Amino acid sequence: MTEANKQATRKKYTIEQFMNTESITGVSFSHDGSSILYSSDKTGVYNAYSMDKSGHNINQLTNSTTDYIVPVSYFPEDHRFLYESDQGGNEITHLFVQDDNGQSKELTTGAEEKAYFQGWSKDKKSFFYESNKRDSRYMDLYEMDIATFSTKLLFKNEEGYEISTISPDKSMIALHKPITANNSDMYLYSKDGSIEHLSSHEGDVQYIPVEFDATNTYLYYLTDEDNEFLLLNRVNLNTREVELVAKEEWDIRMVKFSPNYQYLLYALNNDGKIEIKLMDTNTDQFVDIVGLPDGQISGVTFSQNEESLAFLLNSSNSPTNLYVYDFTSKQLDCLTDTLNPEIDQADLVEAKVVHYSSFDGLEIPAIYYEPHLETGQKAPALVWVHGGPGGQSMVNYNPVFQYLVNHGYAVIAVNNRGSSGYGKSFFKAADLKHGEVDLEDCVQAKKFLTSTGKIDEDRIGIIGGSYGGYMVLAALAFQPDAFKVGVDIFGVSNWERTLKNIPAWWETMRDALYKKLGNPFTDTEYVRSISPLFHAENINKPLIVLQGANDPRVLKVESDEIVESVRKNNIPVEYVVFDDEGHGFTKRENRIKGYQAIKEFLDTYL
Repeated sequence: MTEANKQATRKKYTIEQFMNTESITGVSFSHDGSSILYSSDKTGVYNAYSMDKSGHNINQLTNSTTDYIVPVSYFPEDHRFLYESDQGGNEITHLFVQDDNGQSKELTTGAEEKAYFQGWSKDKKSFFYESNKRDSRYMDLYEMDIATFSTKLLFKNEEGYEISTISPDKSMIALHKPITANNSDMYLYSKDGSIEHLSSHEGDVQYIPVEFDATNTYLYYLTDEDNEFLLLNRVNLNTREVELVAKEEWDIRMVKFSPNYQYLLYALNNDGKIEIKLMDTNTDQFVDIVGLPDGQISGVTFSQNEESLAFLLNSSNSPTNLYVYDFTSKQLDCLTDTLNPEIDQADLVEAKVVHYSSFDGLEIPAIYYEPHLETGQKAPALVWVHGGPGGQSMVNYNPVFQYLVNHGYAVIAVNNRGSSGYGKSFFKAADLKHGEVDLEDCVQAKKFLTSTGKIDEDRIGIIGGSYGGYMVLAALAFQPDAFKVGVDIFGVSNWERTLKNIPAWWETMRDALYKKLGNPFTDTEYVRSISPLFHAENINKPLIVLQGANDPRVLKVESDEIVESVRKNNIPVEYVVFDDEGHGFTKRENRIKGYQAIKEFLDTYL
C-alpha cells in the first residue's frame, strides 16, 4: 500500500472516543487469590470493580458519581476491602471500608484529616495507616483493628519524618527524612521509643528505606552513595554490616517482597521505561516472566499464596491493561482490553526515545510522537513539559498525546535538566536556575524537531501541566519569541505565593522545595524574578489556561491573575475552570471538555 493510500485509510478520532478508553489502577488480590480488585473510570468517575482471576465476572462495587474511588486492598481473610477517596480533588483523602453487602463506612472522619493506607500486619488482624489528624503538617502512624476498627498510635511524628515501612514483628519502623531533593537520611524507630540515625554522611546522598526482611534482621534501602544512580543495599540490624543487593545502570525505584518473602521484586527506570526484575530469595536467581510484552509496568501485586502476580502494563500506543502471571504454569494472561473498540490501534503512533544537545552540550532525553505524514508534508508541533519540579516524562500511553498526534500535531515530551531518572547530577542541574536553564532545554527541542525535516519551524507551541504549566508561562514571559502559543494546565504563575502556601501535609518537603526553587521569605527578589506573573507584560502569544477550582497545590488565584494580566496585553487568552476538580482532572466529562478546548485553541492559533 502506498503512503497516500495509508493516509487515506487512517481514521481521525474524536476526544470522546479517546476518553472512552477505560483507565484502570489500584490492583489487589483477594485472600484466596480467586478475585482481583481494581479501580476503573468506566462510568466516567473512578469506582471500585472486581473480576475473577480469569478476567470474567466483572462487578462494579461502588457507585460514585462525583469523587474518585481507588481501592487499596482486599482484607486478608475475607472479601471486604479498603478504599481511598477525597472530595472534589482537594487531596484530603479518607479511608473507607466496604463490607460484603456493599455497605461503606468511613474510617477516618476528620474534616481536615488526610489519611492513607500503609500496609497489613503479618497477623492479619489489623492494618497500618498514616494520618495528620494530630498535626496537619506531619503524618503519624496508626494501627487499626479490623474487628472493632479501634485505633492506636504507633508513632508520633514530631520531626518531619516520612514513614517508609514497618518490621514484620512491629518492633521497628524505618523512617526517611528529606533534607533537600538531593539529600536525605534514614532512621530506625524502635518500640522502646528510641530513634537511631542509620545514615551519617557528608554531601548530597540519598538514603531511602524500603523493606524489612522476614526475620527482622535486615533493612533494605535505596541509596546513590558513591554512585550516580540509586542502587539497592541492605544493612544487618544486628551488626550494621552493609551488603549490596542489586545495582543497575539506571535508578532502582520500587522494591517489595512477596507476602511470604519468596520473591524480591524491584522496578528499574530504564531511559524513560519502567521494567521489573524478580529475584527468588532462596536462590538469589532472577525469575523470568515468560511472554512479557514490551511496555511500562506498574501496580505490581502478589497473591497471598505467591502463586500469581498481577500487574498493569501499557505502552505508548496501547492503554493500561491488567495482566496475571501464574508462576507454576508460566502462563501470562491479559484480562482486559481497555482501548475503545472504535479506535484501531494501527492508527495510533509509537513513541520514540530520543536525545538532543542543549545550549551547553548537555544531552537531553525526550519522548517523541510523530504524526503520520504524507510525503513532503510538515506538521505543527508541541513541546510538552512534565510536572515537578523533578518529574519525568515516560513512554506511557497518553490519550491527549495520541489525540493531538491523530489530528496532525507532533509532540515531544522533554525531560529537561532537573528531571528525575537520569542520575543525581542531571536531577540537581537546575536547582535555583528554574525558568532559566531548564527552559532553555525546552527551547532547544525546537532544533531537534526541525532537524527531522517533518516539522514546520514556524508552528511550534509549548504545553505542560503543574510545573510544566509554569514552564509554559515562563517560556511566554522570558522568551516571548520562542513559541507560537502556550497551553498552561494549572501552572504556577507566582512562586512567592505558591511556596508560601504549600499544603500543610507537604511540610516534610518544604525546605527541599525552598532549596530547589528559592525561599519566598528570604529570597523574595529571586523568586519573583522567575515568576511569570511579574513579567506578564512580555507575553505576546496566544494562551489557553485550564484550572481546577479545588486545586490545593496550584491555587486557582495563580491562573486567575495570569489570565487577567495577559488579557491586558490585548492578545487571545482562553480560560477553562472546573469547579469540581483539583490538581489533575479525574472526571471524564471534564477531561473531554478541557482537551477539546485545547485542540480547538491549537487549530485556531497554531
